[in-house]
Amino acid sequence: MEITHLGSGSRGNSVLLSTDESKVLVDCGFSLKRMESRLDMIGVKSSEIDAIVVTHHHSDHSGSAARASKKWASTLMSNAETARRMEWGNHQNFTEFSDLERIEAGGDLSLLPIPVPHDDADNVAIIARSSEGKRASIVTDLGEATDELKKHLSACSHISIEANYEYSRLVGGPYPDSLKRRITGRGGHLSNTQTGQILNEVMHEGLESVVLCHLSENNNRPHLAESEVLMRICDSFTGDLSISKQSGPEFTHWLGQSEPERITGLS
Repeated sequence: MEITHLGSGSRGNSVLLSTDESKVLVDCGFSLKRMESRLDMIGVKSSEIDAIVVTHHHSDHSGSAARASKKWASTLMSNAETARRMEWGNHQNFTEFSDLERIEAGGDLSLLPIPVPHDDADNVAIIARSSEGKRASIVTDLGEATDELKKHLSACSHISIEANYEYSRLVGGPYPDSLKRRITGRGGHLSNTQTGQILNEVMHEGLESVVLCHLSENNNRPHLAESEVLMRICDSFTGDLSISKQSGPEFTHWLGQSEPERITGLS
């Protein structure tokens, strides 16, 4: 399985999961034109996308999903609440899934949606499993990790997880107190410190790679996220730690190897 972040942040999110037989997008939060351009950067034709799995209805995750599904003849997938919010009930290629029920998203790729707490959204983390049994996770937009989520993360070879904010930057910044409370609450986002703690709890010998994603442009910096997380996991983690930026794609991780493949020739 290959994991490629096409970009991650408050202005759009999308991850491509690729296997020998399947190509599945987790979220489709950029404009249709930008989605096609970013796929083209990595040599993938939009017509090759088998399914688009949307984690929740917020526009930076769902923005062009319905239009992309229609144009590319790809299956559009979400849970019932996301579909209701997005009014996808009559979409001809739509398939609804339930939390904690495995989805066959391609010929050799299955997904397990894990509910996570996020304000005003029925959000899910995604655990992807290849035909060889290797697992990769995509986890964003949550204020804390549930025991159910941590159980599944502890079996993953790859973890993509948000490190949204640095606490001191958020608290000392210009946001109103009500927004600060929402971001730091159970249904908000993960701080660098929380992410490091979660990774430390789920660490195991088979964890090959970690990608920190969904960094806030106002309340975080890549070097702060990296240093905070490394401080908490460096004693037990020997794999690759990378950061997905808003402007991606920059690299692809392959399950079975820790070093990512850098994407070259991008403008």
